[in-house]
Amino acid sequence: MELIPVILSGGVGSRLWPVSREAHPKPFMALPDGQNLIQKTFLRAAKLQGVVEILTVTNRELLFKTEDEYRAINIDGHAQSYILEPFGRNTAAAVAAAALQLAQTHGPEAHMLVLAADHLIQDEAAFSIAVSHAVELAQQGWLVTFGIKPQYPETGFGYIEAAKGGSLDVGLKVERFVEKPDLKTAEAYVAAGNYFWNAGMFCFRIGTVLEELQEHAPDVLSAVKNTLENSRASSSSGYSCLALDAESFASVPDISIDYALMERSRKVATIPCDIGWSDIGSWNAVSELTSADELGNRFEGEVLAYGSSNNYVNSEDRLTALVGVQDLLVVDTPDAMLIADKDHAQDVKHIVKQLKSNGHAAHLLHQTVHRPWGTYTTLENGERFKIKRIVVKPKASLSLQMHHHRSEHWIVVSGTALVINDQQELMLHTNESTFIRAGHKHRLQNPGVIELVLIEVQSGDYLGEDDIVRFEDNYGRVDN
Repeated sequence: MELIPVILSGGVGSRLWPVSREAHPKPFMALPDGQNLIQKTFLRAAKLQGVVEILTVTNRELLFKTEDEYRAINIDGHAQSYILEPFGRNTAAAVAAAALQLAQTHGPEAHMLVLAADHLIQDEAAFSIAVSHAVELAQQGWLVTFGIKPQYPETGFGYIEAAKGGSLDVGLKVERFVEKPDLKTAEAYVAAGNYFWNAGMFCFRIGTVLEELQEHAPDVLSAVKNTLENSRASSSSGYSCLALDAESFASVPDISIDYALMERSRKVATIPCDIGWSDIGSWNAVSELTSADELGNRFEGEVLAYGSSNNYVNSEDRLTALVGVQDLLVVDTPDAMLIADKDHAQDVKHIVKQLKSNGHAAHLLHQTVHRPWGTYTTLENGERFKIKRIVVKPKASLSLQMHHHRSEHWIVVSGTALVINDQQELMLHTNESTFIRAGHKHRLQNPGVIELVLIEVQSGDYLGEDDIVRFEDNYGRVDN
């Protein structure tokens, strides 16, 4: 029996701003143990029996960052593949694309296990048992969900109602899915005993889910089929990649797999389970991963507190002091700080909306930005100038490019730089530099085996990141 975990890595995690941002979303947030959520999901999937490949569906802009995160933990060399979305189109599109692709590569009898990249599961042994039960039901033709046994009346989750008397061999038949309830309704659900939190994880036989999509969501399936026919497949050492065609993908209905299929099908079952699951949906949930002191404070980083209790502070880069405060969330990053009352943790998303509506870059980027070739950190940004610290991975290269409005001065701090500057090709070492005029084609490469670090000083009338024309690129970013 072949099992292919499908990791859905989408969404922004706006309730976890300022650490989670569009270009560095929630799955890439480091937890107190040093690993991030997408790494934990990959490792959890790789340990399951029968796994032949791990497929990740993500935004094309996050491919190289995802590769980096997997490379750091995939020491056993598990086979990988990717489906790259040009933009989000909700989970029905992602599941349909994965099922169609896997039907071609593994056939309709294989099974797919759909996992969210940004959930935490702390009891992996119980998770493995739940997955084996789910595969057993999927082999019988069921669309299987994972129902988390509720620990308390949560109003922030959707619920699965299991049919009374609907017992199956290793699970329960699903009566219906219900929306996020109010507190009184949630209390009634917990008391009833046949309601479970909807974890957003699924297990299907590939042929079954395609048949059910054809019956209940033919518009989604047809549009995704058309997208795959117009999409470009490629392969590299260790993985294959399918980049979805943007024009075709835009016509796919924007709908969740719950609405498109699970709520309509009569073949839905659930595996009730207690697996230590959390969707890490707010800073309150994140704070629970850090042990509390005698006053209920939870600190990450260097924090001093006086007369303060029941606070959470995440401040890795500088000293934070609390005096006479209670029930606060304090999250400090190099370019933004969040201070919130714990009772309003869910309202952080409204700040992100304000940032987007104001055109503020803090909803999108961190001060340090990841690129396929490495990172850049904005050190200072003033009128007509910007200073960056650029780090290029060994053997990596930026694109051959040109800027209309800015000139750049590069100074090597460490490592070796191979530079194309207009008609010149230069090899620069520590403390050597070159000046690149606006309008000149240029390229930066690291030919060495250690990281290249340099300081870039930009000057000009316009210093936006969109002032770039790419002529050649190792990462497929040239617009043909």
